Amino acid sequence: MRRLVSRKKALTLVKELDAFPKVPESYVETTASGGTVSLIAFTAMALLAFLEFFVYRDTWMQYEYEVDKDFSSKLRINIDITVAMRCQFVGADVLDLAETMVASDGLHYEPVTFDLSPQQRLWHRTLLMIQDRLREEHSLQDVIFKTVLKGSPTALPPREDSPSQSPAACRIHGHIYVNKVAGNFHITVGKAIPHPRGHAHLAALVSHDTYNFSHRIDHLSFGEEIPGIINPLDGTEKVCTDHNQMFQYFITIVPTKLNTYQISADTNQYSVTERERVINHAVGSHGVSGIFMKYDISSLMVKVTEQHMPLWRFLVRLCGIIGGIFSTTGMIHGMVGFLVDVVCCRFQLGVYKPREASQHIKSNTENPST
Repeated sequence: MRRLVSRKKALTLVKELDAFPKVPESYVETTASGGTVSLIAFTAMALLAFLEFFVYRDTWMQYEYEVDKDFSSKLRINIDITVAMRCQFVGADVLDLAETMVASDGLHYEPVTFDLSPQQRLWHRTLLMIQDRLREEHSLQDVIFKTVLKGSPTALPPREDSPSQSPAACRIHGHIYVNKVAGNFHITVGKAIPHPRGHAHLAALVSHDTYNFSHRIDHLSFGEEIPGIINPLDGTEKVCTDHNQMFQYFITIVPTKLNTYQISADTNQYSVTERERVINHAVGSHGVSGIFMKYDISSLMVKVTEQHMPLWRFLVRLCGIIGGIFSTTGMIHGMVGFLVDVVCCRFQLGVYKPREASQHIKSNTENPST
């Protein structure tokens, strides 16, 4: 018996703590305006919840910076450059900051035609348009990171027709591994030969009239080669105005760790500035004709991670949307109803009369003698 009494007391206490009291339906009054506001509120809730679901599905890229502590590994350079000279007249190699000549055994020399076919030219123009958009809107790089494996390949498509002329250009492509220090990758006249004080090129047997360092960079990247990533120099094309001309590219490499839902890789990003000039010793413009890419490696490393909204945050935002709209529309409906009631129903001339005054006037009309 005592247990039953204690249970009833506990149940009564729980009922008193009810924060959501129920109102009998007989006490509830429904109106057309309330139904209209409810319909608008439910429509807004459904629309915002639908849009919030797309926000939940979307991802964003988070950038973190830290000191790069890996100096012992090798740096891979991926190259695909076409030079408007015959392959026997040009040579490519790397000389690092310690004056160490790096063997270019991983590079291949392929005789090709410098002019592109119509399909290749269309691909090249499309790549240049993408490069222009990337320079104006840097946020597009995040889209490229997220769709790295879905994007189209950035390599030059194969030629669909047979060239009518004999190949007079040289395509230098492949990859080489260098020390992770600043260096100079260059393409100049003559094949490279080792030298006790550095290196040299056999350029004495090549006539100056054959010098033509017009070139097209189809691809240049550092680190692991990732399909779909567009690098700053991809699609660059330069045409010589003189036989003795030097093209210089000053590159700053930033080590990058890329972690997305599509791929996880250690690669590198880079920025570049360009300079070109004609070699003329008579006017003090000294140097060697060729293509020189001087690169330096940043001491900072960038970690790019694809982030996603957690489920609990999506549910909290969803509850905020539903509760906020429900409360706001209720307050607005009550406020508008009050204003309409005050302005239109109580203070119009001849409409608002106190109840006592109206009864007194009615009684006087019925008993005029009094």
